[in-house]
Amino acid sequence: MSEPHAAQSSALNDFMDGLVRRNPGQDEFHQAVHEVACDLLPFIAEHEKYRDAMLLERMTEPDRIVSFRVCWTDDDNCVQVNRGWRVQFNNAIGPYKGGLRFDPEVTESVLKFLGFEQCFKNALTGLPIGGAKGGANFDPKQHSDTEIMRFCQALMNTLVHYVGPNQDIPAGDIGVGQREIGYLFGQYRSLTREFVGALTGKGVSFGGSELRTEATGFGVLYFVKDMAERLDRDLDGARVAISGAGNVACHAARKAIELGAKVVTLSDSKGMMHGRDGLDAEQLATAQRMKGEHRCSIEQVADELGWRYHEGAKPWGVECDIALPCATQNELDGDDAKRLLDNGCWLVAEGANMPCTAEAVEAFQQDDAMSYAPGKAANAGGVAVSGLERAQNAQHLVWTRDRVDEELQRIMREIHDRCVRHGGNGDGRPVNYRKGANIAGFEKLADAMLAQGVL
Repeated sequence: MSEPHAAQSSALNDFMDGLVRRNPGQDEFHQAVHEVACDLLPFIAEHEKYRDAMLLERMTEPDRIVSFRVCWTDDDNCVQVNRGWRVQFNNAIGPYKGGLRFDPEVTESVLKFLGFEQCFKNALTGLPIGGAKGGANFDPKQHSDTEIMRFCQALMNTLVHYVGPNQDIPAGDIGVGQREIGYLFGQYRSLTREFVGALTGKGVSFGGSELRTEATGFGVLYFVKDMAERLDRDLDGARVAISGAGNVACHAARKAIELGAKVVTLSDSKGMMHGRDGLDAEQLATAQRMKGEHRCSIEQVADELGWRYHEGAKPWGVECDIALPCATQNELDGDDAKRLLDNGCWLVAEGANMPCTAEAVEAFQQDDAMSYAPGKAANAGGVAVSGLERAQNAQHLVWTRDRVDEELQRIMREIHDRCVRHGGNGDGRPVNYRKGANIAGFEKLADAMLAQGVL
């Protein structure tokens, strides 16, 4: 190992040792920070103003973590107890902004990883929003609509003290859709007697934005389109493997079909369905309706559409040109990455947050024929339109769907250009989108923190 590389490796090990010591047992958070630190520590070493101000060390410590009890009564009038969190990571460039996740497996480590990623993602959009994340160990799938309402109201009874349109603006995430946001917003409005943009992801009938539901999935394809154009590739006829069958996956599939690509897979936690000829718009609508409205399994969807179902399988073993992991963190590992590369896949863009393991990312970045984009860049469309919803609320205006879509495309194009600017190699190799996203997000956040002093 050369002397510069040895010094960089030593600096990374020292940094991570300190982070792990301060945050024991938080594997997801360690992984997210390690991925960023790999790119940023060499960059920071070349910039004295960032190094001396200990900016990365400051960025990896949340401003605050609020953990609280959530008590509510179920339909049998029995008292239930859950735990809620809000991790407010950094508000140097604007009010905290980030989703709420309702999942029985949610932990502080997961929320810290998501909040840390959110800081960089939000900075990349160019919008004045900081980074946060929150949620509760509550599973909406196991409860009635009235139980979900009472839980959301109980959660907001405490959360109301920490959120607001100029303080912290939560949104949806896994387990938190328009229904949950509606209940949360209704309780916020009741408690504060204010109708303001304190949450995003609201229904269009009460202050929400057009295209918010589609934004993350559509944004992924807008980013992929820019990546492909830079490679002089065409999406028309490209085979696209997508994991998941929820909001992001289905809207990514919809936009891929509109752009002429062939969507050859969808999946859930129990297996995946595969069709060589790809979904058409009508089949996708059927799949979306069965999964969303009737909570059918992918096996049932495959049976309905006449597709092949593979129990226990993931999409990454099929022949494809483009892979879009849109389900959950660490769903695509090193072996999956090797299968994708062996099958000729030339582009991977993350629709979920950190869905690729460190081993998978390393495999992608070592292959000159592969272009890989991290979630903080590729899936920023959701928070981008959340930021646009906040702007509409502040102006007391409702923008048209076309205007929101134009703004979304502009923001995703600018994110792509920022990644290219900081991650371009200039040697004929693919753009290092991870490095570009990390450095571009860091610079915006770091300059704001420097300007405001040591806080």
